[in-house]
Amino acid sequence: MEASRRRVLGAGLGAALAAPHIASAQPAWPAERPIQIIVPFPPGGGTDINIRAMPPHFQRHLPGARFVIVNRPGAGAEIGYTATAQSAPDGYTLGVVITPSLQTVTIERQPQYKLEDFAYLGTIVEDPGGFFVAPNSPWRTVADLVAHAKANPGRVAVATAGIGSDDHLLMIGLERAAGIQLNHIPFAGQAPGVTALIAGQIEVASMNMGESVSLMRDGRVRALAAAGRERFAMTPDVPTFREAGYPLDTGVVRSFVIPAATPRAIQERLAEMIANTMRDPLWIAEAERLFIPLRYRNPDETREVVFREQEALRNLWRERPWKDG
Repeated sequence: MEASRRRVLGAGLGAALAAPHIASAQPAWPAERPIQIIVPFPPGGGTDINIRAMPPHFQRHLPGARFVIVNRPGAGAEIGYTATAQSAPDGYTLGVVITPSLQTVTIERQPQYKLEDFAYLGTIVEDPGGFFVAPNSPWRTVADLVAHAKANPGRVAVATAGIGSDDHLLMIGLERAAGIQLNHIPFAGQAPGVTALIAGQIEVASMNMGESVSLMRDGRVRALAAAGRERFAMTPDVPTFREAGYPLDTGVVRSFVIPAATPRAIQERLAEMIANTMRDPLWIAEAERLFIPLRYRNPDETREVVFREQEALRNLWRERPWKDG
């Protein structure tokens, strides 16, 4: 009897000693493995540079977390969006989504994701679009470009980050406002379009202002005009399209999402991480150094903007399907 009792006590003590070891071998989220951030564009573009700068700041506001950037470019960002939507809802995959391409993909075709597949964690950037030329271009103003395009319909090649991107919609907006026809050349992101512009393979690049500031300061490109109601704060010498008579306000909004089925507690912690980072003076200073135009919206506001923009884009599609070029 006493021997049996000793065996039971010994087994219980062994289990008790083993329990802390088992717990330490299975760390709780988010420390178990790195959180991947899916960027739906190639390395080197404005979105990629923006997102790669954020993990060190995220880590201060989500203790124990590690992050890795995963580029999934292609199909106008559809590949990256789909990868995020179809990832495991375990808190280990964040996605970057871009308005308007997130919506335009769902309007022009039937992708393997829906807007409802995402939980929206917060907006981080708003960046107006602009038209850029090579430094040696003879065009100094939007009026110069419009005059040449009217004399040469469909001949002016304009690079964008893809069909249905904000860059493409800005091009369409100028075509409609000025009564011209341009030649759309879509690329998989900003970086290859810049390369083509500098190499003289295209004549105009439609890009975002913030992500092009360093290119302008390095003398690699020259801005003709910026979208928006007012001049872009980082480039006060660049006139707006509105000043030339074309009231174009097209731009890009960058936000973070996660699969909608992710546990609510994890969603809230990630949203809090983003909100705290966007208030962090160290991140604000880093963003200024990188010419990133910050604009924070909370999860509810972000979702509202996404679905409101979808309705506006559906109306545009009915008038002028952008897949036509």
